[in-house]
Amino acid sequence: MATEILTTADGREKTALSKRHAATWFAARKGESPAIEIGTATPPLQPARPERPELLSPREVPKRKPGSEAGRIALLHAVAHIELNAVDLHWDIIARFGHVPMPIGFYDDWVKCAEEESRHFEMVCDCLENMGSYYGALPAHAGMWRAAEDTADDLMGRLAVVPMVLEARGLDVTPGMINIFRKAKDEQAIAALEVIYAEEVGHVAYGSKWFHFLCGRENADPKDVFHQLVRRYFHGVLKPPFNEEKRAEAGLPPDFYWPLTEDLPAPGSAD
Repeated sequence: MATEILTTADGREKTALSKRHAATWFAARKGESPAIEIGTATPPLQPARPERPELLSPREVPKRKPGSEAGRIALLHAVAHIELNAVDLHWDIIARFGHVPMPIGFYDDWVKCAEEESRHFEMVCDCLENMGSYYGALPAHAGMWRAAEDTADDLMGRLAVVPMVLEARGLDVTPGMINIFRKAKDEQAIAALEVIYAEEVGHVAYGSKWFHFLCGRENADPKDVFHQLVRRYFHGVLKPPFNEEKRAEAGLPPDFYWPLTEDLPAPGSAD
């Protein structure tokens, strides 16, 4: 099921399939249909993507001022691109790490996340279409999948970098985006972003929960392991300001991320 989603290129088709498979999973979990085995799969290293948007390096993606309508369309287009990648990231963690023994709740959490990200993508696409645009009309960031490729063989690394760094960043920046659309009195975009903001807390929390679970299994200090893995897999330092309240709500205390705002020596090297 996860691999079928990862190999579906069109964004609307991918998210519709994602929601159907999520509904099937949860119906089985409630005993309303036959149980679904976890199994193993060989997902593609990169998910299928539509011909548009054109994917560019971060430096090549045009910068637009968010105060204009064109700027707000560009901002929503970037959010749609992030949400579509998030759908694939959540199904990829299921498909890629099915060989790692995990409690059934691990799958419940990531299927739920994938279903929510699918709705987020569709809501933002609806906003774009209401503004006379669509997902694919503008170029997008080509580096979104890099964290998945870098952590393709490391479940703890995936949890550290994707939900606990990249999705946590969404908690930092989304309030500012909501304010941009509030000034523009765009109620549809405000509503969509407020749903995204509320539900992303849960996604970061699931990352933190399962990261701590794996650290406990290995009798390792979660904070030390997190610092080590983020330095290994995340390209660059973390940049404040941080939404400390929402990060704490998601199970990310400040001593996890503040030390990563500077280029610190790698663990084990001389201080």
